[in-house]
Amino acid sequence: MISTTLIRATEYEDANPLVPNPWEAAVAAIGFIVLFIIVVKVIAPRFEQSYQNRVEAIEGGINQAEEAKAEAEALKAEYEKQLADSRAEASKIREEARAEGAQLVSEAQEKAAAEGARIREQAQAQIEADRAAAAASLKSEVGTLATQLASKIVGEALEDDARSSRVVDRFLADLDAEQQTQGAAQ
Repeated sequence: MISTTLIRATEYEDANPLVPNPWEAAVAAIGFIVLFIIVVKVIAPRFEQSYQNRVEAIEGGINQAEEAKAEAEALKAEYEKQLADSRAEASKIREEARAEGAQLVSEAQEKAAAEGARIREQAQAQIEADRAAAAASLKSEVGTLATQLASKIVGEALEDDARSSRVVDRFLADLDAEQQTQGAAQ
């Protein structure tokens, strides 16, 4: 094979392998120009259109993402504001409840103090009434005992109620006067 190629190459002595054939160069140039025109007129615009569609899609996605982010931040700010308002309202309610509780406690204490004073006054009145009843009962018993004692000492019966009542009253008056003089001396 090599030998056949060398033989043919010697037939065309004026042919230089480094210099291209003009017809081949012309056909290659025309093919290149046709291919270049097809690429510039058909393929490049389609690539450019595809590129623009992708750019618009990406930018639209970015814009949507930014809008969604802004909306999320606005919702977050609104939520935080509502949360702060809720906390402030809860704090206000707690303070009002504490104040109301303190007021109820003070009212209950005042009522208890008033009730205690009323009970003390009733107890004092009851004690005074019991003391007066006891004093009256003692006076009558002392009078009866004094009359019986006097009748035993004297030896005669003191049956006159009016006279015995006067004696008892005089005795008790003398006893009260004696107690008052002792109380003043001390």
